[in-house]
Amino acid sequence: MRRPSPLPQPPAVTRGAAPAAPPAPRAVVDDAVRDAVLPADPAARNADTVAAEHPTAPVIPLAADLGQVDAAPAADAGAGDAAAAGGDEVGFREVWKAARARRKALRAEVRRFTVRQRRRRAVWLGAAASIVVLALGTVGAAYSPLFGVEKISIVGAQQLNATEVADALSGQLGTPLPLVDESAVKKALVAFPLVETYALEARPPHELVVRIVERTPIGLIETRAGYTLVDAAGVALSTAATPSAGTPLLTITGGVKSDAFAAAGQVMRSLPDDIRAQVTAVSASTPDDVTLTLGGTNTQVVWGNAEDSALKAVVLQKTMAGRPPQDVYTYDVSSPEAVVVR
Repeated sequence: MRRPSPLPQPPAVTRGAAPAAPPAPRAVVDDAVRDAVLPADPAARNADTVAAEHPTAPVIPLAADLGQVDAAPAADAGAGDAAAAGGDEVGFREVWKAARARRKALRAEVRRFTVRQRRRRAVWLGAAASIVVLALGTVGAAYSPLFGVEKISIVGAQQLNATEVADALSGQLGTPLPLVDESAVKKALVAFPLVETYALEARPPHELVVRIVERTPIGLIETRAGYTLVDAAGVALSTAATPSAGTPLLTITGGVKSDAFAAAGQVMRSLPDDIRAQVTAVSASTPDDVTLTLGGTNTQVVWGNAEDSALKAVVLQKTMAGRPPQDVYTYDVSSPEAVVVR
């Protein structure tokens, strides 16, 4: 008998895979039987002999083996994690510390990305606070005795005695400038009829200025008490027993409350100073027949109503320059476009 060929090595067994089946035992066949069974063709016979002498190993499916190989480590890992979880549990303190660390990191990031905005806000807040502090300091100083009234100046007094007016306002001395009592000032100035309007002006740190606009007297009205000096509004400024020199005498029908007096007062206020100084008498029975008398020559100026008084004053001044009152009996400027001189 021939010596059989050595058996093939079994395949390597993968972890988790089923072991391969053992090869079938090789049968011993004598020559006579082999000659009867095997084909006569030497090539075919050699092939069959090779196949019989060298059997192949069984085929193992790869997909099944890989699945089994992966499943085993996964199962082992899962079992290990479960064991670790069961052996080392996370407590509340660890969770709280982790959350606190996360919040701290988040706040740090927010501060880092908003540093310019916070800096700009700080600058604006600092500027606003400085302005507020400055304003409060200024107001506090203004209302303190540091800005008290120590001097009262009267401006615009021509007919009035400025010293007398200042003495009448002496009650405001020592009062802080913003706290000057305007009603008290008005009460003191009412005692001076020549004061038509006034205005208060504070000049820090210690001066109070009173600007006065005096009334303009237009003439004298004869009353039971004597001769009363009045302005264009009919306000009595003073009263004397005899008429004062250089002041015109007013003869107005209806008194100071009439329309004729209002027209006469408007005419007198529109006259230039050089012509007003020559007027010795004013008469009017209606608002449309105002007449002036120039002293020395008794020249009459027929004015008419108070309309276009400014234009009439200019025309009269030019006419008087060309025709002096010494040679004229009447100037009629009631129609300024056509002046009549007699």
